[in-house]
Amino acid sequence: MMQAAKSQSPKGVRRRALGTLPCFVLLLVLTMSCRNDMDKVLEFDPKQYPQQNLDSVRAVRSLGGKRQMVLKSSKVVVFDQPEKKTVYPHGIDMQLFSGDVITASITADSAISMDERKLVEAYGNVVIIDYRSGDTSYLNSIVWNSAEHSIFSNDPVRSVNGTRVTYGDGFRSDDEFTTPQILHQRGTMTIDE
Repeated sequence: MMQAAKSQSPKGVRRRALGTLPCFVLLLVLTMSCRNDMDKVLEFDPKQYPQQNLDSVRAVRSLGGKRQMVLKSSKVVVFDQPEKKTVYPHGIDMQLFSGDVITASITADSAISMDERKLVEAYGNVVIIDYRSGDTSYLNSIVWNSAEHSIFSNDPVRSVNGTRVTYGDGFRSDDEFTTPQILHQRGTMTIDE
């Protein structure tokens, strides 16, 4: 005997339709909310974004357990592409040591370290204080070449030591500040107070 197919009541059909409705709505929402403009996706360049962002940094460089330098900066941004570099957008405060004695300090509004080239450029209101001689030098920028152990600038420089003021067209020194010199000195003036 053949059984006739059971007919479904309108109530059962309604229940099944209501059960699939939330799934359909969820699928619709998911497909409509995840739209990526491929042009914008392709514009993303990881080279434009830093690898690290650091706040309130204090770095100490030492050799053989003896402190050589202490660098402080309120913000440090590290990039590894296209060239490995470290940027100090809010300035630096660096102290150089000989043994346990601070021999010099350098402050600047900003700095950038090109790690692979072993160059650090500090710029904007650069102030160098040589504690051994008492000289304070003011420049726009200065470059430290750690490979050659030299510090130099081709910017105009003003150096003050007590009441003596010296002007020049550049600055050179070894990186321990044992041989600082102002290039092309234009004159030394003594200021009476």
